Amino acid sequence: MDRIGKIVFYEDKNFQGRNYECNSDCPELNTHFNRCNSVRVESGCWVMYERPNYMGSQYVLTKGEYPDYQRWMGYNDSIRSCRIIRNTTGQFKVRVYERPDFSGQMQEFTEDVSNLPDHWRCREVPSAHVMDGAWVFFEHPNYRGHQYLLERGEYRRFTEWGAMHPTVGSLRRVQDF
Repeated sequence: MDRIGKIVFYEDKNFQGRNYECNSDCPELNTHFNRCNSVRVESGCWVMYERPNYMGSQYVLTKGEYPDYQRWMGYNDSIRSCRIIRNTTGQFKVRVYERPDFSGQMQEFTEDVSNLPDHWRCREVPSAHVMDGAWVFFEHPNYRGHQYLLERGEYRRFTEWGAMHPTVGSLRRVQDF
């Protein structure tokens, strides 16, 4: 089932300057605006990417207003592609493993975890299996650092969700409010 969503990008802070409304996945936003300093998510859940073709740093946004790029934990004003998140089912389950290929100890989560080391003896998550919903893995506790969207499926190695290293400090469910 395709989800309907609407996101509006603004070149300047506080929803000023040239803007572009988007209702579907867009692998190349360069032709619509030069920089992105604020965003309004009117419906749906979205993942924005720093580079074209869904590459680079990821930023997951739910419905709401983001008057400057620090509000979505952006590192700069470069947003070059986006897509709607389709696995916001209302049910959530993820399994994390201590080694690649789903080996070693496993821990299952169904709720947000602000500090993974408090619940999981390992600081690293080399593999994961998203059984239900969509999740965001954050590099640091308290939902900080690089973000990685994991939708329903198997991730045998951390590189499959786009990470350079297996460090996960917190994880959050993607919920369409």
